[in-house]
Amino acid sequence: MAKIAVVAAGGTGGHLFPAQALAEALIARGWRIVLASDQRVAGFTGDFPAERRIGLSARTYKPGDPISMARAGLAIVGGVMQARKAFAEIDPAVVVGFGGYPSVPGLLAAITQGRPTVVHEQNAVMGRANRRLVSHVRAVACAFPVLQKAPAKVAQRAVVVGNPVRPEIRALADVPYDAPDPGGRVRLLITGGSQGARLLSERAPAAVAQLAADLRARLSVQQQTRPESMDLARSLYEGAGVEAEIAPFFRDMAGRLKDAHLVVGRSGAGTVCELAVAGKPAILVPLAIALDDDQGQNARLLAEAGGAEVLREDKLTVDSLSEALQRLLGDPAQLARMAAASRAVAKPDAAERLADLVEETAQVR
Repeated sequence: MAKIAVVAAGGTGGHLFPAQALAEALIARGWRIVLASDQRVAGFTGDFPAERRIGLSARTYKPGDPISMARAGLAIVGGVMQARKAFAEIDPAVVVGFGGYPSVPGLLAAITQGRPTVVHEQNAVMGRANRRLVSHVRAVACAFPVLQKAPAKVAQRAVVVGNPVRPEIRALADVPYDAPDPGGRVRLLITGGSQGARLLSERAPAAVAQLAADLRARLSVQQQTRPESMDLARSLYEGAGVEAEIAPFFRDMAGRLKDAHLVVGRSGAGTVCELAVAGKPAILVPLAIALDDDQGQNARLLAEAGGAEVLREDKLTVDSLSEALQRLLGDPAQLARMAAASRAVAKPDAAERLADLVEETAQVR
């Protein structure tokens, strides 16, 4: 009979997307997949390729708040008991956690039952949930060459596999970067608006409006922006004579990424790794309130390679963004160099690398 792998993930797409990519890789190798998540997420995972979903009691907490911490503790204990019962029934060969509080009960249950366990950390800074459990799991995988906030012994044994990306993004690894022709159309993709990036939603259109007239005439912008900022963005682009498509969310992100000459966005782990796989030059704006500056540390992968420029929020003004856009969009050769640098640090086979580690770990029971 095919072996069962439990994937413990949830909370955000940053956890679910790589978990889904691993699940698809394991299914192709003959594995059966069970998704363990919190009760809310387990019922809304869309096309996640799991033959069964286990909804577990789980809850996050506010550090320093005794009541919040007590409630979270009780919820997690309940989730662990639920997971132990389910695991006794299905007998998984391995349990893989992707961080976030929804992954905690499943991993704790597997650890206490002595089952093979793997943790994958998507960020350059290890998250709180993984940090508390990672010393007790069999194998640790990470996306970035540097794993901050991890226990020293864990960081030393962590295997750098990259961040598994969706198949449609993986396919972009084989698409060469096509720099804009001098005097030709220039395509700019701006992301992050639906995740509360008010700065990008409002300052990016103003920055584009300040570009030189000849560049504005050749520019085509696709911007993901907050719903409340859409009218302002449209007005600014129309006033500047810039062709623009504006929406709160783009479904065909792979297609838009494929065509973009330059990307402006946040530096979540998934975004950074997708930009590398697609080989796209970028201007990255790390989220200032991100815990432990994980977005700033993620951005270093592309910035140090030469594939991206980083504008911190306290430096992100209309003028500073406009200057960076003018300089990069007006220099096709520089964009091509950045694209090559970005692709040089990509790991498009991350899902396969992680699947290899999972299979190796599952054999040790």
